[in-house]
Amino acid sequence: MNIYESASKAREASILLQATEGDAKRKALVAICEALKVNKEAIFAANQKDLEVSEAQNVAMPVLKRLRFDESKLQDVLDGIESLVQMEEPVGKVQMQTELDEGLILTRISCPIGVIGVIFESRPDALVQISSLCLKSGNSVLLKGGSEAKETNKILFEIIKEASQAAGMPQGWITLMETREEVSEILKMNQYIDLLIPRGSNEFVQYIMKNSDIPVMGHADGICHTYVDVAADLDLAVKVVTDSKTQYVSVCNALETLLVHEAVARDFLPSLKASLEARGATIKGCEKTRAIIECVEATDEDWQTEYLDYILSIKVVSSLEEAITHINTFGSGHTDCIVSTDESAVQKFMMLVDSGNVFCNVSTRFSDGFRYGFGAEVGVSTSKIHARGPVGIEGLLIYKYKLTGHGHIVGDYASGMKKFTHKKLV
Repeated sequence: MNIYESASKAREASILLQATEGDAKRKALVAICEALKVNKEAIFAANQKDLEVSEAQNVAMPVLKRLRFDESKLQDVLDGIESLVQMEEPVGKVQMQTELDEGLILTRISCPIGVIGVIFESRPDALVQISSLCLKSGNSVLLKGGSEAKETNKILFEIIKEASQAAGMPQGWITLMETREEVSEILKMNQYIDLLIPRGSNEFVQYIMKNSDIPVMGHADGICHTYVDVAADLDLAVKVVTDSKTQYVSVCNALETLLVHEAVARDFLPSLKASLEARGATIKGCEKTRAIIECVEATDEDWQTEYLDYILSIKVVSSLEEAITHINTFGSGHTDCIVSTDESAVQKFMMLVDSGNVFCNVSTRFSDGFRYGFGAEVGVSTSKIHARGPVGIEGLLIYKYKLTGHGHIVGDYASGMKKFTHKKLV
């Protein structure tokens, strides 16, 4: 079956999925969970092949970390599916209901988007998260993973496809694309695909946006900031910054740039340096930072770099306003945090920083669909569209309006014979 036939099948399956009961989708998700457990050794063996090939090709360490699919990653995806099983049915929920006039009822309900095309990086666990979210939300999905995860993606796809179809899901609801040429083809498929979600490098995401008429949702970079305010609890700040940077470096919600108020820099930076270096991280600093601690010189390019590595750039600033301006200038709109005990400073920061996720006194690593209680995430959106931040179930749903009446006609209202009441019901 070529990619056009697969996309056509996905379109047909999406119509059937829209009418699939919540209990049936829950049973399919449970079946997927069990199948992943039963076949875990085969999954690990496939992943080991991908790792060996990538290591032989000298693939960068951050990519290798994202590529690894072990017991921990398996448990993470199983937990994500289990949370989706427990989640209430999202399709068909009444969002609004208005009586336009007696017997003329307008209702807005949630419904699936239709067919989602997702092109993602080297993380095979993303395949499980994306497919389970699409199933729960009633969407068909076309998946294209990175070539470095070829064997892992293939076995995960087969397990999910077979388990879900055996549980009654329509054939063709999930498709795995395996060639680079297929990516170019799906960009032209606006008659089949309703939404594209690219997860990869800045250049790749920009390429997708510029070369397709299909709506695109996603983010190019994860340049996350933390600002340590003049009123910060410095011990807490060391803890939060260290976790944000080093808990897991090769992800888009890891901290890349730290801003420190000049009034606390001398007390704070030596303690932070010791904490970061104990975990293998290095620092790049502005001139004021280097006057306090020994570190590598930071350039203008560093303020707009997503390292995905044990590197943190630090800039000393003179005010909250300077920190906000820096973030809105160089940030990617992903996740930014303030560490402060000053409520007015916190509120100003959280109001004026233009990002999908704005935090106070917590690690940027909390910016995640599973941690938010979304079950998992299909990606992170830094766009200002219907979904922003970690995209879970709600980001994969749209809505439709239903209007029911008893022979109502517009002519009666145009002539003034009848008048709208617009009575809010829900």
